[in-house]
Formats: sequence, C-alpha cells, structure tokens
Amino acid sequence: MTTSYPGERGHGRGKLRIYLGAAPGVGKTYAMLAEGQRRRTRGTDVVGALIETHGRRITAAMAEGLEIVPRRTMNHRGASLTEMDLDAVLARHPQVALVDELAHTNVPGCRNAKRWQDVDELLEAGIDVITTLNIQHLESLSTVARQVTGVEQRETLPDDVARRADQIELVDMTPEALRRRMVHGNVYPPNRIEAALTHYFRPGNLTALRELALLWVADRVEEGMQRYRAEHGIAAPWETRERIVVGIAGEQGDEAVIRRAARIAARTPGSDLLAVHVDRDDGLTAGPDRALDTQQALVASVGGSFQQIPGEDVPETLLRFAQAENATQIVLGASLRGRVLTLLSGKSIPTRVARRAGHIDVHLVSRDRKATGRWSLAGSLARIRSRRAQARRATAEAAALTRLAAAVLRGHGDPPALLEEIRQMFGLDAVSLLERRPGGPGWDVVASAGERPPEGLGADLEVPVDTTMTLAARGRVANREDLRVLRSCAAQIVAGISSRHLEEQDAEAAWHAADLRSRTALLAATGENAHEQLAGARTALTTLAASEDDRTVLTPEDRVRLLTEAARAVDQVSRLVDDLRDLSRLHAGAVETYLRPVDLDEVLAACLDDLGPGRQEVTLSLAEDLPDVIADATLLTRILASLLADAVHRCPAGPPPALTASCPNGWVEVRITDQGPDERDGPASLALRLATDLADTMSVTLRCDRTPSGGRTVIIILPAAARLPSGAPPRATYPDDEEMQLR
Repeated sequence: MTTSYPGERGHGRGKLRIYLGAAPGVGKTYAMLAEGQRRRTRGTDVVGALIETHGRRITAAMAEGLEIVPRRTMNHRGASLTEMDLDAVLARHPQVALVDELAHTNVPGCRNAKRWQDVDELLEAGIDVITTLNIQHLESLSTVARQVTGVEQRETLPDDVARRADQIELVDMTPEALRRRMVHGNVYPPNRIEAALTHYFRPGNLTALRELALLWVADRVEEGMQRYRAEHGIAAPWETRERIVVGIAGEQGDEAVIRRAARIAARTPGSDLLAVHVDRDDGLTAGPDRALDTQQALVASVGGSFQQIPGEDVPETLLRFAQAENATQIVLGASLRGRVLTLLSGKSIPTRVARRAGHIDVHLVSRDRKATGRWSLAGSLARIRSRRAQARRATAEAAALTRLAAAVLRGHGDPPALLEEIRQMFGLDAVSLLERRPGGPGWDVVASAGERPPEGLGADLEVPVDTTMTLAARGRVANREDLRVLRSCAAQIVAGISSRHLEEQDAEAAWHAADLRSRTALLAATGENAHEQLAGARTALTTLAASEDDRTVLTPEDRVRLLTEAARAVDQVSRLVDDLRDLSRLHAGAVETYLRPVDLDEVLAACLDDLGPGRQEVTLSLAEDLPDVIADATLLTRILASLLADAVHRCPAGPPPALTASCPNGWVEVRITDQGPDERDGPASLALRLATDLADTMSVTLRCDRTPSGGRTVIIILPAAARLPSGAPPRATYPDDEEMQLR
C-alpha cells in the first residue's frame, strides 16, 4: 500500500544537510535556522519540525517567523516529555524540515528509537531535511571523545548515516571564542558556566574535538573527490595537494632514495610522503629485515608514513597504491643489479613503473654504490633461495604487528586509525572493535573503519579479544596464520586503549591531589592569619577593659590606637570569612556573571570605601579618559577590593601599595603593586586565589609577577568597551565574538 501526503511533490528522496560542530555552543542550531530563514525568504516552504534553542535568546530570535510544527507530548516514568511529531510533519509535508540534534534518542513509545530514523522517513517521503550534529556523537569517534573529555556519550549516530548526507557543513569556532561565548552567557545559564569551563570546555578538550571535526570533514571531502573521479572515469591524479610515493626495496642504499623524496616533499608545504615496500612471495625483492627496519625509522624521522603491502607484481602493486592515494609523484631507486638479474626478474621495476605511470611523475634516484656493494650472480641466487620462505605475507603482517604495538605504546595513533591500518593490512571491507554493554545485552562500537562497519555480532568474521572486547569485520582472512596475527593486533589495540584510560585517570587524580594540597595549604595559612588577627584584637580589647577595671589612665590617643587596631583586626577576619564564603560559592557554581560596560572610576571609589581606614594608604595613578570596561561590576569590585585589602595587609610598615590604570591597545590594564613578603615558597593568599578564580569566571586575564625589589604586582587586563555614539543606548560589545557580530 502506498501512502501519499498532502502536497506531495514527487521529487524522490529528499536531500539531507548536516551542520556539524565540535562542541555544544559553536552555533549549529543558529546556522540551521539562518539557512531556513534564507530559504523561506526565497519562497521555499520551510517548517521547524524540532528546534532546540536551550534557552539561548539569540537562537530563539533567529527562529522567529518560522512555522513550527507542535511537538508530541509523551509520558515516561511519571515525567511529561516532548518529541518531534513525525506523523504531523509527514502530513504537513513541507519542502524543507528543520530537525535539531540528529543523534537524539527518542522517548520509549515512539515509532523509531532514534531521531535519525525519523529523519530517514522524512527523506523517504521526499522532504529535504536540515539538521545538526556534534562530532563526539559519531560512533567511530565516541570513544576518542570520551578519552578526551572524560564524558561518556550515551547518544551515538552510525557513521554511515552521516556519510550519506548530501551536504555536510562544518560550523567552526576557536576554543577561545567558544569560551568567551560561554562567559557571556550565550551557551549555558550562569550557574553552569563555571563547571563547564573547568571540565568539558577546557581549552585542551575543545582543541582536540575541533581537530577531530576538521579531520573527519577533510576525509569526507577526500571521499567525495575520489567518488567523483571514479564516477567520471578520471584516472589522472588531481593535484589538490602533493602526494609523493617512495618505493623501498629494502636494500642497502635506499636511505638516499628516502632522503631525496623527503627533500621533494619539503619543497611543497602540506604535501604527504608515503613510503611503501611491496613484499612478494618469489623472494626477488625481499631485503634484509634490519635494512628495512632502519629505512622505516628514517621515513618516520622525515615526517612520512610507511606501509608494507603484499603483491605478486611489484610495479603493478606500486601503481595501484599510488593511484588509490591520488599520488602526484613516485620516487624510485635506480637498480644496481646486473643484466642477468634483470633478465631473471623481467624488465627493471623503475622502467615498468615509468612506462605505465601516466600522469604521475616518476623520479629515478641513484643509490650509493659504496653502501650497496657489487652484485654477483652466484651471491644473488643464493640470497634468493635463502629468503624465499621469508618473503611471504606472514612476514609483512608480523612486521605490521610490531609497528602497531610500537605506535600504541608510544601513544601514537587513535583506535580508528589503527583499525584502518588493520583493515588495509588484511584486505577487509570494514572492521569494528566492539565492547560488551555493561549491565545489559548488546554491544557498543568503540571504534571502526571502512564502509558500513559492523555494529554488533553476526559479522563475517568475529575475533574475541577478551571477556568484554571483540573484533568484528566484514570480509575474510586468507588463512589461520593471518587470523592469529589479526587477534594479536586487536589485543594490542585493546591494551593501548586500556593503558591510555589508566594514564588519563592517573593524570586526573594527580590534578585533584595537587588542587587538594593547594587548598589545604591555603586554608592553613588563612586560619593562621585569622588567629593572629583575633589575638591582636583580643589584646587591644583586654588592655581597654583592664584600664576601666584598674582605673588605669590611658591617653585619648592610646584609646584611639587600641580601638583602631581591634577594628582593623576584626575587619580583616571578617574579610577572610567573606573570601572563604565567596570562594566556596564560586566552586559550587553559584556565582552568576552579568557582563556590561562598567565605569572603572566608580568601581575604584567603591573599593576604597570598602577598604575603610586603610584607603588613605593606597597610592592611585589613573590615566586620563579611561574608557569603560566590559566586566561584571559586582565581581570586579570584589576582585579589586580583596586585592587592595590584601596589599595593605601585606605591607603595614613599608611603602603604601600603588594602583595604576592605563589603556594600551584598546585594553584596560590595572596594576596593584606592594612590597610585601615573597610568597613563592608558601601558599598564595586567600585574596589572590579568590581574585584569580573570579577573574576566570569573567574570562579576564589576571597574573601575579614579582617586582625587582622583591614585592608583588597583580596585573588585571580587561577589555575596553567601545565608544558609543552620542545618545545611543548602552550595549555591551565583545571583541572577536562571532555570535554578537551575527546579531
């Protein structure tokens, strides 16, 4: 039975466009909505089938004017949840449907378990779909993302679904810009910003995720180009970038060939150097293992990659490899064998390659005769006989296993890349590393390689690694020896994953231990400081009380001095308590941030008032016409007041602390300098720790330097607010913030 929908246009399967991002908040939904608005203005029938604004006002504003299909409300475990109303969207049958979060898992009771399956129904109905996806939700990269971020990805998407998209557009943003966007409140609510910045959204995490996204998209572009060339019968290489293939025979003297190829590659930035050794069963090309190992190390040292592949016909195998890699140049070593050996082995390999290379340039490089020595017929024939048994495919596989183990132990190569090497090594169509799902039936894909990799058991080939891990593949291996080597390769990858996970756990534990030691030392120093201040206050008050009881005569000046000392000590203890309370609230994520233009003069005036009697002990030097700064007024006041009070406390008998403010290159720089004691051998003050954490909350630069005379200078760098036209309403501006520019 054929189901038709009102307004069905009969254009066949719809087109899928994915906006791909490295992390939440880069602007995927915003880009999707902007594309929907652009098409709507051209007269295209566009509806919002499922849009998640996550409370972001700028995103919500971009959705204004779009027709939104009401969601379907469902009850699950006593909670009321909403999902895309698939039937309503199909019945509405627009030209284009906007569907957010492609990897989302639907509430139990929906027709499909996954949102991408809903999208597939829309596409089958002839509806174009524009959607969004984060790189960490791809099954092949979910384990890598978990190792980077420490967060388990519960929702994953088969890579094949994303690969089938008609268009994939990367929504890119630098880690610094994304963190600024978070600080400005454009991604998460204020109570979640601090925790996000210090955990998932650390600069290192964002950089790694961004690199994963860029590399994955680059691979899709490469696949698209290769597919286009295949569909149009284009055999000639397209020199989108230089790929230099260097053939290695495993003979002494090949080092000169490798270095020459490396120099060719070095002349073109961005080029690839691919070294390949063809191992064939007749023994004619097999060289000493030690020489080949040395040459492999040399290839790695010059930035190239090395592959050892089996093949009966060396020139044919080399050319197939070069064409598959879209190589632009082949570098070979000139043969030093005599005419008799050339007759025995057929035409020389360089000659056969050059005649059939087509558009690929072939370079012939002379080998070093001193290193190679003279060839003799008797010696060569003896060497052929002795190596015949060694030049089998198992030798190539065992050597690849050694390289694989070394790469894992050195921490080089992520699991998908290692699986791809295994896939090519054994001639498999696709391969997946599966992990038994904890607490329930089924398997999770740890990593995969190839087209349509297995997602569970039932594949052509299954190789159990341990009680929880299994290697599943599409395709067959040649013999039992290959199967044994394949199992060893899989075990090496699993060992590498386990080792890396333990290293990350150790690093995380070490970081927490260091932070705990720092906090413990800070609290101990704070408690000692508070004890000293309370002792001083107690002494002053005891003296005053004794003078009343004993009728001791104190001069008015003595009374004022004692009262001032007691008040200052009490104020200092009160400030320490406030700092501890604020630091605790900050680490609990309870501090909200509201960035806006702030008058620095007003903030300093409030700080000096809060400083009390010590305000006369601070020397101020402010540049004329200081601009407003972008900051949270309350937090900035807290930072400066805490640092000024700490500076006054650090140098009670020395020169007074100094505060200077200037405006270099559009940034406002505030410096607080004192001549207090050196803290390098002890914990930093509570005030400095609090100020540093508060500055991080506002994404403001704060650092502490030593002065030449042994004191301390705290430097705070704030963005200057843009000058506003006369009569224009005040509005916060953020340099290099893409989202604010889009608004």
